[in-house]
Amino acid sequence: MNPASCFFAVILAVGTFELCRAGPLHAQCKVEWYFGIPCQVVYESLVSQIKKWRTMTGCNMGGQRCLYKLQSASVHFIAAKHTTPFKRYVDDINFRLVSYHFFTCCHVSAMSVSETWYAIKDHGTNYCNLYNLMEGSGLTEARGYKEVTSDFLCTQRSSANCTVY
Repeated sequence: MNPASCFFAVILAVGTFELCRAGPLHAQCKVEWYFGIPCQVVYESLVSQIKKWRTMTGCNMGGQRCLYKLQSASVHFIAAKHTTPFKRYVDDINFRLVSYHFFTCCHVSAMSVSETWYAIKDHGTNYCNLYNLMEGSGLTEARGYKEVTSDFLCTQRSSANCTVY
């Protein structure tokens, strides 16, 4: 192998490694939450919070705790949308709720994805779409609360400021 080809192969390998290590190639977030409370309680709390933040009222003092829209809901699945208050970007939100430990505990798989096809970085907005609902509904204080995610699963999670986004 000639030196130029070897150099190109090394650059390609390093670039691929860095790209894969960086996380999603589109602005999105996947979070797993665990609760020591029944899924019915989690479901009711999330649906109530989404409905509470459907207007612009929650954003009058800054932040993005507003403009959520419930698309569909059952005790096992919630679909919603969040619109950013100023630029009006739309993100699709889904929660999948699964009971465990004889229906006394709940595992929630949540996902928020930017509808804007070219969105790559989002300052943690998709994470905040999900976390703000959890915190606003009081579920972050629920018995057995545990969150599992990372920068690899959530665009810019470690730099997210959910009081702003």
